[in-house]
Amino acid sequence: MATIISGTGSYIPSIIKTNLAFAENTFYGEDGVLIKTPNAEIVEKFKDITGIYERRYAEENMNTSEMASKAAELAIQDAGIDPETIDQIIVAHNFGDVLPGTIQTDTIPALASRVKHHLGIKNPNCVAYDILFGCPGWIQGVIQADSFIKSGMAKRCLVIGAETLSRVVDSHDRDSMIFSDGAGACIVEEDTNTNSGILASSVQSHCVDETYFLYLGKSYHPEGDEATRYIKMKGRKVYEYAIKNVPLAMKECIEKAGVDIHDIKKFFLHQANEKMDEGFIKALYKLYDIRIVPENVMPMSIHDLGNSSVATIPTLYDLVKRGKYKEHQLHKGDIVIFASVGAGMNINAICYRV
Repeated sequence: MATIISGTGSYIPSIIKTNLAFAENTFYGEDGVLIKTPNAEIVEKFKDITGIYERRYAEENMNTSEMASKAAELAIQDAGIDPETIDQIIVAHNFGDVLPGTIQTDTIPALASRVKHHLGIKNPNCVAYDILFGCPGWIQGVIQADSFIKSGMAKRCLVIGAETLSRVVDSHDRDSMIFSDGAGACIVEEDTNTNSGILASSVQSHCVDETYFLYLGKSYHPEGDEATRYIKMKGRKVYEYAIKNVPLAMKECIEKAGVDIHDIKKFFLHQANEKMDEGFIKALYKLYDIRIVPENVMPMSIHDLGNSSVATIPTLYDLVKRGKYKEHQLHKGDIVIFASVGAGMNINAICYRV
């Protein structure tokens, strides 16, 4: 028996925010001191490092759970299944539903319960729950679904990653330019007559010195309200941690799968920073004493979609599957890697045969 991804879907918000939209922001450092570098220079340096030139924000009438539901509907349609046959709905997110103009997170009821409600699923044996695992949440949801399926406790699961980060960012923090909104979903189910499926997975949590590399904190504006908390990131610490540990986690996953590195066709990595993702791939191949990375192995959506946290990988995979990136094609039997890193700090990877 194999665990396969039988359908995918994604929701990309319609509001486009380019880098130029940040030209009027007043940026401060972590110490509350005004950054005097011209914004045009800040934005250009940001683009050079991250590769982002625009990102998507959710429409005012759209919440995280609603985007999740729309992505789920497309995944269900793609898989060609009856939603009443879904055993579990797993929704990965970080902040729940955040109303426009507020900073308060809303997770009661769980987003998975809201998605089940939106989809109109009546089956009480369809269990709906959320997971909080930082940006690697969608991959962790797929790993959990795989475990439930292989244990015989489920046959079909809906796994979603959705987030509206634009509603929890500090406009006075340069890191706010990284974040975006979106949702990606997939149907994960058992298949007894296929060579496709999940070959292996690896997961790590580093929670000593690394725990608070991402956290909630007050605005960098010196007169910011102490009681209002925004997403904050120690960017240099995150980069150093990730560039060291993500390649090791991918290598562990590849070796558990018994796959040759030369057989990996695509790497679907968390879209957080173009330079960092390129570093992951170079470092991974160096672990195999390979100095020249194969061309065209890493699809990227960060340039125009930004970092939508748990939604980045399922959205990217769905877009590639649907032929939205002509230079990247998937064929039956291709072996791909999904890998992510994020708050916690957590890292995970999946080796999957299409």
